[in-house]
Amino acid sequence: MKKVYLFLANGFEEVEALTAVDLLRRAGIECLTVSISKELAVTSSHNITIHADRLFEDGTLDDADMLILPGGMPGTLNLLAHEGLKELLCSCAAAGKYVAAICAAPSVLGAHGLLRGKKATCYPGFEEKLEEAICCKENVVQDGNIITSRGLGTAIEFALALITALADEHAAAGVATSIQYYM
Repeated sequence: MKKVYLFLANGFEEVEALTAVDLLRRAGIECLTVSISKELAVTSSHNITIHADRLFEDGTLDDADMLILPGGMPGTLNLLAHEGLKELLCSCAAAGKYVAAICAAPSVLGAHGLLRGKKATCYPGFEEKLEEAICCKENVVQDGNIITSRGLGTAIEFALALITALADEHAAAGVATSIQYYM
C-alpha cells in the first residue's frame, strides 16, 4: 500500500489539507497527518483545531511515497522554518518520491531549491517565491515527481491528481464519481 504524509503547521489552510487526506483515503491510499509542532493538536488559519495522526519527531518518515504541504498563513511560513521537514523534502525529492504542495506552500519547495527548471503553479502573487521554476497558471501542474496547485478552489482537482500519480486515472475517476465531482 502507498503511504503519504501530509504536514500540518499552525496556520494551515484546512480545506486544502483535509480534502487531500479525505480523497486519498477514499482511494484506499494511506495518508497520515503529521504535526511539525510539539503537539498533536494543530490549529488552522481559521481557528479550527485538528488532531494530527503523529508528530514529526515520532520516528522515521522516509518510508513515504509522497509528501504533501497544504498552504495557509502563517502555516506555510511555519513549514518553511522547520529544518527537519526541509531535509525530508529534499531527500525524498532526490529519491524520486512525490512531493506536492498547494496554494502558498509551493514557495517552500522553491526556497529549498526543489523547483529549479520545473513547471509549477501557486497562489497568485507567490510566483516570485517559486525560485527558478517555470511558472504556470493551470490549476494543477505536475512536472516529474513535483505536483503543485493554486489554492483552496483547486483542492479537489489537486487531490485527484495525487490519486492519479499514486494509483491511476481509474482510481481518481472512481473517487471523483463517488463525490459527484465531474471533470
